[in-house]
Amino acid sequence: MSESRWAGPLQGIRVLDFTRVLAGPAAALALADLGAEVLKVEPPGTGDETRVFPPFRDEVSHYFLSVNRGKKSIVVDLKTEAGVALVKDLAAQCDILIENYRPGVMDRLGLGYAALSATNPRLIYCAISGFGMTGPLRDRPSFDIVLQALSGALSVNGEPGRAPTKLGIPLGDLVGGINGPIGILAALYERSVTGRGRLLDVSLLDGMIGMLGYLAQLAFFTGEDPKPQGSEHPNLVPYGAFPARDGSIIIACLTNSFWERICQALGTPDWILDPRFDTLEKRRDNRRLVNEMICELTRRKTVAELAEIFTEYNVPHAPILGIREALAQPQAVAREMVVETEHAVLGKIPIVNRPIKFAGERQPVPAAPPVLGQHTDEILRDVLGLTPEKIAELRASKVVA
Repeated sequence: MSESRWAGPLQGIRVLDFTRVLAGPAAALALADLGAEVLKVEPPGTGDETRVFPPFRDEVSHYFLSVNRGKKSIVVDLKTEAGVALVKDLAAQCDILIENYRPGVMDRLGLGYAALSATNPRLIYCAISGFGMTGPLRDRPSFDIVLQALSGALSVNGEPGRAPTKLGIPLGDLVGGINGPIGILAALYERSVTGRGRLLDVSLLDGMIGMLGYLAQLAFFTGEDPKPQGSEHPNLVPYGAFPARDGSIIIACLTNSFWERICQALGTPDWILDPRFDTLEKRRDNRRLVNEMICELTRRKTVAELAEIFTEYNVPHAPILGIREALAQPQAVAREMVVETEHAVLGKIPIVNRPIKFAGERQPVPAAPPVLGQHTDEILRDVLGLTPEKIAELRASKVVA
């Protein structure tokens, strides 16, 4: 592996980031992780709302730290004409703009796609919102749990016979951090051919519906809504959490070959050809019996003992780790998924590292999430070429901070 540090494939690409809270910042974060220069525009006062989400350490929010690594912060008052003019000038120097206000807000500020693309036709403008730019819900506010509910995802999450529960991770928002960058990267490629940018309309509800995967097709096939199954699978058995003497362990059986390995690992080879269990369909139809038989054996051993046996027989399995255990496990350490970086207030802090690796390249440790306005002068100087006197004038008039 090369010893040199490579910024990433988007080095030289500049992003103007008007996002806040989670969905938009997650999208901008993905681009920062890929090497883009992300200029995060924040309002004076509190900045991004998540800067005031507790808990804090030295008045720094855990929430803001989680999705803003590698970005630069500039504070601009968009309630002033001079502030709007300033960010228009910034947009003219950028390749990409990301925003996650409700549809119409940026247009009212004079910062919509039509206005900005008139002076920068190469601009790729990604608008992320709960419901997109069209449809009867266009103007409604959205939050993660609302999107989970409306997409059908919440209806299949939880234990059988109980009220559904929301997903433990905020996928309704984070899906914007997946689909937004996919659209942006496709538009960047298209721009390399056409020379023009375009407007991207990213709906979080669309994204969550897209995440239903095989469950949507299952509903089409059967004409029935899939029901909550806990950690089990609607069609694969055994699949889910099984009791151990000191906890639980996950077992996943996707094919008949894995069923054979499970039977051998548990010392019950006669189950392999048992006519009640020898196909996927039969195991599904005899779900309760299969699970009871396996539970009877797994609860006699510890999680560590089961993990050792299943590893020997190459059975897909996993202990159920807490967040701290997951971050500290050897695989995460080997993949450098947690690194230390230097924060302007907190000093050295651990942060989650970039999830995408490029073989043969070593990317630098991401810069720490910025404090509010940390890069205002730098951006005005290096991107717009403003003099120290002009920057001081803007500060004095409170256009920037």
